[in-house]
Amino acid sequence: MPQKYLKIILGCFLASIGLYMLKSAELVTGGTAGLSLGLSYLMSMPFGVVFFIINIPFYIFSFINMGWRFTVTTILSVSILTLFSFLHPFYPAIELPGIVSAVAGGLIIGFGLIILFANQASLGGANILALFLQKRFGTNPGTINFIFDFCVVMVSLYSVGLIKGIYSIVSIAVTSFVISYFKEKFAKPLPKPNAVPVAQAAE
Repeated sequence: MPQKYLKIILGCFLASIGLYMLKSAELVTGGTAGLSLGLSYLMSMPFGVVFFIINIPFYIFSFINMGWRFTVTTILSVSILTLFSFLHPFYPAIELPGIVSAVAGGLIIGFGLIILFANQASLGGANILALFLQKRFGTNPGTINFIFDFCVVMVSLYSVGLIKGIYSIVSIAVTSFVISYFKEKFAKPLPKPNAVPVAQAAE
């Protein structure tokens, strides 16, 4: 059990590094984090407050459909990532071409998410929906994640301009590719509702 939580911390740290690379290049991030950041600007509210509020319906959905263990580890992961984000001002400055930051950041975030998914955790939002649809209907979680992230980036496009918007789309495409490539690592079907355990059916 302690090893599982160490892996979750590692996954959050990698996601934090990837997000830092994107922020350093002034690129837009996807997911509920990117959506919360954009809304916090528009609504003049703290990012943490908006991020928490947006994730509430996803937490409820997760509790009902994914179970309390997954929901708790997801809330823990979101909290850890938030703590790591507070350390970004202390990270060394990164100056890379936008396309390099987009690809590298997308890769690192993707591997961070794979570690979280493999340990029954996520970063909330579309991650929860993507995993649920994969486990229940066999859909590609990378595709679902990309669709949600693409919508977030398009909403924020006006604030970063066309070129950085394109780089941001490249980044989320790379992240989604990583998730799709390693999807078998965490593909465990959910039990069907009202399913009778094998042991009981044999009695």
